[in-house]
Amino acid sequence: MEVEKHTVDQFLARSTSIPLLDIRSPAEYQHGHIPGAMSFPLFSDEERAIIGTLYKQESGTAALKKGLEIVGPKMVRFIESAEALGARDLGLYCWRGGMRSSSMGWLLQKAVFNIHLLDGGYKAYRSGLIDFFNQNLPLIILTGYTGSKKTAFLQMLEKQGEQIIDLEALAGHQGSSFGNRKTTGQPSSEHFQNLIYKDFRAFDLARQIWIEDECMRIGQVTLIEGLFRQMSKSPHVFLSIDKTERINFLVEEYGMLPIEKLIEATYSIQKKLGSEKTTKAVELMKEGNLEAAAEIILTYYDRFYHKSISKKEALVVRKIECQMNELPELAVGLANDIVNEI
Repeated sequence: MEVEKHTVDQFLARSTSIPLLDIRSPAEYQHGHIPGAMSFPLFSDEERAIIGTLYKQESGTAALKKGLEIVGPKMVRFIESAEALGARDLGLYCWRGGMRSSSMGWLLQKAVFNIHLLDGGYKAYRSGLIDFFNQNLPLIILTGYTGSKKTAFLQMLEKQGEQIIDLEALAGHQGSSFGNRKTTGQPSSEHFQNLIYKDFRAFDLARQIWIEDECMRIGQVTLIEGLFRQMSKSPHVFLSIDKTERINFLVEEYGMLPIEKLIEATYSIQKKLGSEKTTKAVELMKEGNLEAAAEIILTYYDRFYHKSISKKEALVVRKIECQMNELPELAVGLANDIVNEI
């Protein structure tokens, strides 16, 4: 059995067919990890803190001794946990590809596993992510007013064989105060970015990639700076849907939420919507007239969007005015047509 070190690209390619173990502490893993990796910590959060304190206040030798004292009783459990995975090849990484992954790699290699280490660790992975999004990417931005069914249209394009990124699905959030009331929880910003990177790596970068127009922040998570910068300069396709249809769609999309959550979301945008409109919208919600309430609320969202898109008019390569029932047919022909316009 052997231990091999791999570059980020080699390691990620290898990790698709073998178990991937994150040797860092549970808190480090929770903050962000390579998608698909399982937490397999050498030290608990508390143990890591103790060793770090010893390293800073005493010496590296003192920290090493404490680490060995902590790890010793766990060795058999580590081997048994690895055996339970049912694979002889294992991928391992820690923060910098240093002592933690090397130590675990040594132990598991002695237990007759083939070990594949990420050279440079998770830090190298994150550097690779940043570099990836600093290259030119063939993006097409799908944009349109709130309620234009953009996410559903992206999924229709995907069924036609197009490459799409669903940022809202990856973020676990639908990008508005009302979307915030539907979320069941979001990843950390760092892990959200890792999920985006995973999806992009699976694409053919010689072909167009469709992505919905979004702000830098989606709920509580933040886009990758290089990606957002490119989105702000890439060709845009503007999906124009009649306001009445958008209102009906939004009522269908959010109308099942408890009235308390709808009211809470409305009050959260009161400063931008205005006190008078907020009060009226809430009154209409309590009366059960969600359509009229949505029409009032859209005055804020439409104004915000108009201000945003007016700054990017030169980027709009196609403006499509249609009804929602025409979207499936539109998706069939749009993909090939748009290539000739950019």
